[in-house]
Amino acid sequence: MPNTKSAIRRVRRASKQTSVNRVRKSKYKSMIKEINILIETKKKKEAIKLLPKLNSQLMKIAKTGVVKRQTVSRKISRITKKINKL
Repeated sequence: MPNTKSAIRRVRRASKQTSVNRVRKSKYKSMIKEINILIETKKKKEAIKLLPKLNSQLMKIAKTGVVKRQTVSRKISRITKKINKL
């Protein structure tokens, strides 16, 4: 249990931030799943349309520090390669 006033505030802040980060991470995972489904079903046009939106969303999530920027860049790079292979 936190003893000081500031520690109590920090616990409250951490729990709020945890829920925000959970939403962001969920959005990150669902975007990647969505584009992977398009790739598996070989829907190249739809995947190409979704790619800029995916790129934007993932970079926003990386900017907040939920996922590292390098991880996001790697994911985007691999997804782009898969789309170009189709």
